[in-house]
Amino acid sequence: MAVGSHTHTHTHSRETQQRHTHACRDLRECVRDLMDDVKDCGGVILTAFHSFRIHADEQKHAADNRKAQYQRIGSMSLERDSMEDYWSEMKSIDEERQGGPEELMERASVDEAELEEAWLQEAGLSTLVTGTQSDGPAEALLSTLTRSQAAMVKKRLDNYTQTLRKRNRQPMRHVRDVFSMSDASSELTPPVSPNGQIAPKLPQWNPPKVPPSCAADTNGSSSASETILLSFDVPYSEAARAHRKGRECQDCRRIRKDDRDLPSYQIVRPRQGVTRVSDLSSEDIKKIGYISLIELTTFYDFMGIEMKRNRVVRSKARDSGIFGVPLTTLLENDQKKYPGSRVPLVFKKLLSKLEQTGLQTEGILRVPGSASRVKHLRQELELKFYEDRFDWDQVRQNDAAGLLKMFIRELPYPLLTQQHLPAFTAAQSISSPKHQIQALHLLIMLLPEANRDTLKALLEFLRKVVAYEEKNRMSLWNVSMIVAPNLFTFRGKNVKQEEMQGAVAAAQLVRLLITHQDLLWTVPCFLISHVRKMNEAAMGKKTPTSEKSKRRLLKRWNMEKERERSEVTDLRDGVIRVHAPLHAKVSMAIQLNAEMKASDITARFDIENGRGSRSGARRQRQYLFEIGGNIGERCLDPDAHLLDVYRVNPQCEWVLKSRLT
Repeated sequence: MAVGSHTHTHTHSRETQQRHTHACRDLRECVRDLMDDVKDCGGVILTAFHSFRIHADEQKHAADNRKAQYQRIGSMSLERDSMEDYWSEMKSIDEERQGGPEELMERASVDEAELEEAWLQEAGLSTLVTGTQSDGPAEALLSTLTRSQAAMVKKRLDNYTQTLRKRNRQPMRHVRDVFSMSDASSELTPPVSPNGQIAPKLPQWNPPKVPPSCAADTNGSSSASETILLSFDVPYSEAARAHRKGRECQDCRRIRKDDRDLPSYQIVRPRQGVTRVSDLSSEDIKKIGYISLIELTTFYDFMGIEMKRNRVVRSKARDSGIFGVPLTTLLENDQKKYPGSRVPLVFKKLLSKLEQTGLQTEGILRVPGSASRVKHLRQELELKFYEDRFDWDQVRQNDAAGLLKMFIRELPYPLLTQQHLPAFTAAQSISSPKHQIQALHLLIMLLPEANRDTLKALLEFLRKVVAYEEKNRMSLWNVSMIVAPNLFTFRGKNVKQEEMQGAVAAAQLVRLLITHQDLLWTVPCFLISHVRKMNEAAMGKKTPTSEKSKRRLLKRWNMEKERERSEVTDLRDGVIRVHAPLHAKVSMAIQLNAEMKASDITARFDIENGRGSRSGARRQRQYLFEIGGNIGERCLDPDAHLLDVYRVNPQCEWVLKSRLT
C-alpha cells in the first residue's frame, strides 16, 4: 500500500508539473504572437485583453482571433520589456506554486438564488430575504434610493424570488411586498418595513443641480489627455442612463478613440468640503458600502455590463503567523499589541524597508531575490517577527520585494476580495476613461476596511517607486505589469492560461489605481447625502418599547426641543458653539458668514490658546468635526464652508479634536 501510494503521489506530481509546463509554453507562445502583432501593426496602440463574458472553454479555441482580441482595448503601448516583466513575474509565481502543496479552495456549484441573497445581504437588505424585524438599515436605505437604484433592487429581489419558486420554495418576502408592480416606470410607492407596515412617505431624493463650474466637464469636445472635471454631486448611474438605449453619453462622445495618455482629473470641490474615507465613522462607512453596491450594479447595468460575482467559498486559513493569514486576523493580533493598527504590521514593515533602501535600486520589484534566501527569511519572519527578534538588517531590497509580493499572493482571500474580483475585471470593458474611474471609485468604497487600508498603503508605496523611475528604471507601466499578477491571482486559485491573460489586462486597472488613488479614496457627496438621509430616516423610525424607555425618550425630546429653539435663534444670528476639550478655552461661540471655513475656526482657537508658542507647537494638530445629527462623525476639510455644513446638519455638535491614527 505504501509503495502504491508513493507511486500515485509521484505520478500526480509529474502530471501536475506537465500541466504547468504546457500552460507556460502556451502563454509564452501567446506573448510571442502578441509581440508579432505589435510589429505587424507598426506600433498600433494595444493593451491586454480580458474577455469578461466569454466562457473558458470558448477561449481555448480563440487562437485565430487573438490579434483582434488584443486590439479591442486601446490606450497604451505594450512594450517588449513590459511584456517580459509580466512573463517573468508569472513564471516566478508558477515556479513557486510547483514547489509547494496544491491548495485549491473547494469549488461549490454556483447557485443563483444564493448569489442574489448574498448581494441583498451585502447591500444591507437582508431583512428583505429573512422577513424578520431587525435594526438593520433596509427600510431607511430603501427610502433614500433614486428611481434607477430602486429599480435595480427590485430586479435583484424579483430574480431571487423567481429562482426560489423554480425550486418550489416560498420566499419570505415577495417583491410586490416591497415595490409597486402596477407600473414599472412609475414612481416608487412608500417602502414597506420588514414587519409589513407601510412606512411614512419621505421626501423623494432629487439630485442636486451641478454647479456651473462643471459645465466644461460634459460640454464641448476635448482630448482625454486634458484635465477632466469630476463632480460628486450626482450619482454616476444618473449620468450613464443614456447607455440604457444603446446610445453613448456625452462623456463617451467627447473622448477621442486615438488618445494614448491617461487623462487627468480635477475634483469640483463641494462647499461642504472634500471627505476622505478616513474622515467618516466606521458605521457610516458601512452604510457607504451598502449604497455603493446598489449604485455600482445600477451603473454597470446602464453600461451593458453584467454584474457578476464570485461565490465566497471559505477555505482553511491560519489563525496565527504571518503568511496565509486573513487580513482581519492579522489586524486582530496586531491590535492587541498596537491598538488602532489599520494595516498589518509586517506589511508596513516590508514597505518601510523598501522605502528606506530600495526606491532607487534598479529593477526593484522586477529583479527577484534569491529563492532560497526568501524562503529562509519567510521562515524567520514566521518564528521571530512577533517576538521582536527578527533581524531586518539581513533583508536585502530584492528579498523584501519578494516577501511583499509573496504576502499579497498568499492571502487566503484576495486583497481585492473574492466576490468583487469580477467587477474589477469588468471595468476594463468600459471605453470611457471617466466611466472607468467612476466604476473603480465605487469598487474602492465597497472594499472591507482592512482591504481598503492595506491596498492604499501598497498604492502609496508604488507611487513612490514610479517617482524614482530615472534611478530604478521602473516606469508606471512596468510596475503595473508586475503588480497585476500578484493582485489578480491568489493562493487557492487554479491559474489557467486565460486567467493569466486576464491578469495582463488587469495591469491597466493597477495603472489607474496608482495614478488616481487620491481621487479614489475621496467619498462622493451623493453617497454622503444618502447616509445623511438614512440616518434621518432611522431616527424617525425608533419607537419606545417600555414605560421606562418612553419616559427617557420624552425627556430627551424635551431637551432636544429646547436645543432646537436655541439653535433656531443661533441660526438666525448665524452663531454656533464650538467645543474644544483639549484647549484651555474649552468652548467658543462663533458667528458664521458665507465664507467662513473650518480652517478659520482652528486658527482662531490657536490664537486664543497661544498655539504660536513653543509649547503650543508640540501639541497634536486639531481638526474640526461635525458629530451627531444626521451623521455619525465627520472630520471637516479645512476648506469646508461652515454655513453650508450647518444648513445640511443643524443638529450636529462642533468639536475641535485630534484625529485618531
